[in-house]
Amino acid sequence: MQLREKLDQGDMMITAWSTSPSAEMAGVLAQCPFDTVTVDMQHGGHSEFTAFASAKSILAAGKPAILRIPVGRNDLASRALDMGFEAVIAPMINSVAEAEAFASAMKYPPLGERSWGPIQALQMHTSYTAESYFRSANQKTVSLAMIETREAFAALDGILATKGIDGIFVGPSDLSISWSNGAHVDPHNAELQDVMAEIADRARKAGKFAAIFAVDPADVPRFGKMGYRLAALNTDPGIIHAGAAMMLDKARG
Repeated sequence: MQLREKLDQGDMMITAWSTSPSAEMAGVLAQCPFDTVTVDMQHGGHSEFTAFASAKSILAAGKPAILRIPVGRNDLASRALDMGFEAVIAPMINSVAEAEAFASAMKYPPLGERSWGPIQALQMHTSYTAESYFRSANQKTVSLAMIETREAFAALDGILATKGIDGIFVGPSDLSISWSNGAHVDPHNAELQDVMAEIADRARKAGKFAAIFAVDPADVPRFGKMGYRLAALNTDPGIIHAGAAMMLDKARG
């Protein structure tokens, strides 16, 4: 498992975002120069079958695999780790209690309540024995709680202090909806930029990782300066559309 080690190095990592329910497509993304691939079960079309198959395709390409579970599906967090995913993103974590429940599913005792059964994980991470995986999993796996609402921002320090939570993942679009009391979706809202910078700073001071979805790829360097360590860069349809537009522009002069 390599994701945690790369995050610890402090450089900005960029993840592709797999929404199409295709393990083959996820594998193609992993063959591109992304640092990792995130499989989305919240807003993406992935089922459990395609998500777990995607983990194999991503790992076969030599990249770490991340899963975003649906809201409240902590049972899938444990299964994701068993299937070889190295990190799980949990959406809509709005309280310390919700953070604790998510963390408990991610970590083995005494830190959490994850049960034993990493069958595919051991098949894919071949440098580990059952014993070495068990001894290192709590440290090597990464739990990321999404901060997407005013409620989550108000509870941020408590979420960051929760044992078993390794970091936070900001969803700028949902945060903008909450920040405007439902008036609009505007992840580039000027007021929100200071909020996102503060979230990253508070995560750093708590010794936790900060990640974010970059609606515009040009925002990634700015997010890096704020202290974010991981940025999601568009969905697979968006990547295809952008690549097609670039190639067609060249072809048509």
